[in-house]
Amino acid sequence: MWTKANTDTVQHFRLNRLWSNWRGDLTGGLTAAVVALPLALAFAVASGVEPKAGLYTAIVAGIVAAIFGGSPVQITGPTGAMAVVLVGIVAKYGIEKVWIAGVMAGIIQVALGIAKLGRLVKFIPYPVTAGFTNGIAVIIFCGQLNNFFGLQLPRSEHFLPGLWESATHIEGANLASVGLAMVVIVTKLLWPRINTTIPGSLVGLVLATAVASFFHLHVPTIGSIPQSLPMAQGIPHWNDFSLLRELINPALALAALGSIESLLSAVVADGMTVSEKHNSDRELIGQGLANIVVPFFGGIPATGAIARTAVNVRAGGKTRLSGVTHGVALAIIVLALAPLAAQIPLAALAGILMVVSLRMIEWEAIGLLMRATYSDFAVMILTWLVTICFDLVLAVEVGLIAAGALFIKRMSDLSLVKIPETEVFPPGVPLELSKQIAVYRVDGPVFFGAAERFVTFLRDEPEVKYLILRLRFVPNMDTTGLVALEDIYHDLKRHDCRLILTGLQPEVQQLLERSGILAKIGLSNCFETTTEAIYTLTPGIEESSKPLAIKPEPRELVTLKED
Repeated sequence: MWTKANTDTVQHFRLNRLWSNWRGDLTGGLTAAVVALPLALAFAVASGVEPKAGLYTAIVAGIVAAIFGGSPVQITGPTGAMAVVLVGIVAKYGIEKVWIAGVMAGIIQVALGIAKLGRLVKFIPYPVTAGFTNGIAVIIFCGQLNNFFGLQLPRSEHFLPGLWESATHIEGANLASVGLAMVVIVTKLLWPRINTTIPGSLVGLVLATAVASFFHLHVPTIGSIPQSLPMAQGIPHWNDFSLLRELINPALALAALGSIESLLSAVVADGMTVSEKHNSDRELIGQGLANIVVPFFGGIPATGAIARTAVNVRAGGKTRLSGVTHGVALAIIVLALAPLAAQIPLAALAGILMVVSLRMIEWEAIGLLMRATYSDFAVMILTWLVTICFDLVLAVEVGLIAAGALFIKRMSDLSLVKIPETEVFPPGVPLELSKQIAVYRVDGPVFFGAAERFVTFLRDEPEVKYLILRLRFVPNMDTTGLVALEDIYHDLKRHDCRLILTGLQPEVQQLLERSGILAKIGLSNCFETTTEAIYTLTPGIEESSKPLAIKPEPRELVTLKED
């Protein structure tokens, strides 16, 4: 019987759970804000914009994406990957055009979410993601060499010329800057052994700033940051359609990168929490709205940040309140500590980003791909090189093309399975007869490159007079498969070899009839089972020596070649 005591117990449980969630969200959001503060400044500088733009981005985009996004624990803000793309766009177009490109990118992201294309990120091959992640890490590290050495050189739009410019001016290094950067690097690496609650990047930043101020070191600093909240502003030249056409490629690059990184971050968050899993399409919409809004507050395009999201989850964040808390806490920090931020040395931010970039390199992935197949490793290296030498979007395109070609090749290798003669004919069958019949099972909807491979096979084994293709496991066939099958038929005919088809599925048979290929092969060469086909081809064999039923599992692959 349900009593008032039961009701009170349930209400007490709900209140405790609600308080536990709130407490965890507040703790997670505050912790993420502390971690995000130095990173927002550093990534803004790495993007070629004023440091305040990074803070405004973390505040505005963090709150908007937390409310409207598809992940309950995602932390959004400036990131290293986005900085790599932005630095070239800022150098070429300027900050005002970056704002326009950011709004355009946000609109594209919202459109992708409405079209329910969020799940497509799962189809990006692992070697491609590892390649551009490692490439981004190298670009971030080398992009901070000027600040590390205290060199005040103009920012280069491309990686290699910028690296060469830094190398040729190394003799003018500011030793004070180098020393401050090393203080931050050492602190960030060693601090976790002392305390895991306060982030080492923040401790190193404070320590380097204190040293520079106390000893009055002449090093470049980030400059003043307004002690105010981000205010709405207009965007110039928004109605210039010729400018919109000019910025469509940068906008596509920002949208692609923002979508990929945000969805990967959401997937990582799903693996760390038992709470609500993310909605990919809603996450794209939330990130798109954030990128639409943030330029009107002087910010730059943002993405979901894997490291800050992980910090939020580990600190107890469970709901969207944690992301909102992160943004509000950063706003309070800006109001209270903005004057002090003006004294932060750029070398200190360089030290933070260098450590971050080294940790971004997926050493385990490199080792895994090297131990696995050389082809996957080659795709990763190709993507890595294109990322460094050209740009990230081209790297993803080239990586996907290379991975797709490799996939097609592997499908071609694995779709044809030769069935050993011992499973086709029982003992006692003359060897001459068994050598005249070859049986292959076709797996999957299409079999690329099959015609060329059978020509090679017949050249090596000219005694084969009958080639049986078991198509029971082919549920459908596209134009590529039809062309391959027709090529096989013509090549076999030129080599006086007869093509036999068994186990045709109704859809495949209808397609072959409509295309006219079945008429060429002939209905007399089509059988329901492989056993029936062999009975027909070997009428002189005694009943006791008839072939056994073909076993369903393969025993020998046509190609067993390591990539």
